[in-house]
Amino acid sequence: MHELAPRTIAPTELAHTLQSQGYAVLQATDVAQWAHGTVEALHALSPDWDHMPPDNYLKDGGHYRRRRHSSFVFQNDTLRQVPHRAHWQPLDYNALHGGMERWFEPMHATTVAMSIWTQLLTALARTATQVRGTPHTTWCIEAHQFRIDTTNGIGRPTPEGAHRDGVDFVAVFMVNRVGIKGGETRVFDADGPQGERFTLSEPWSLLLLDDARVIHETTPIQPVAEGGYRDTLVLTCRADRFQDAVPSV
Repeated sequence: MHELAPRTIAPTELAHTLQSQGYAVLQATDVAQWAHGTVEALHALSPDWDHMPPDNYLKDGGHYRRRRHSSFVFQNDTLRQVPHRAHWQPLDYNALHGGMERWFEPMHATTVAMSIWTQLLTALARTATQVRGTPHTTWCIEAHQFRIDTTNGIGRPTPEGAHRDGVDFVAVFMVNRVGIKGGETRVFDADGPQGERFTLSEPWSLLLLDDARVIHETTPIQPVAEGGYRDTLVLTCRADRFQDAVPSV
């Protein structure tokens, strides 16, 4: 099956493209430029996706997802990690897994300590500020490391289907694709019929979404070689407060 490549833009066009169409894709060299880092530094993060713990909250009975989760705050142009906390979404945004606190294992301290990690989250927060035009916003960022595997023949990157996350922005980094087919990304206008589909395949390319304006999903993956998997980093960025069962202050 032929995979459709995404239309990519230059980092200088990122804020305008998000404002005009609600999503944008950067290729890996431009992600490095956007984050004031290098492609080599991005790839140095990739081994941290190996040997992650399983996601024990899948309600479809699957065993195809592994993940880690940590949370950060960007305020006064400074990033800091906050104490480990549960991931929570309302049922309005995640009908399958919403309404419950999900305690995932935190990211490794060595991952978070890498300079490129701070640079990525800083770039996301600064872009969010530029798009929203709110210079003093505190951005609450949740980081999710995902590995979707094909051990049982199929893996579902978005088992909840087409959805929004209930945040301001969602950044999806393609970390790696190994021995799989499928995994097509679909982005739809939340208030109209417009949409686009493509397959993120380049390691450390980025899809950035305005969560209020678009709905997104990724189709299931199947193996073309034994042990096939799809690794992604998903960062969600929300103004002022994290999503919590009991609202944070």
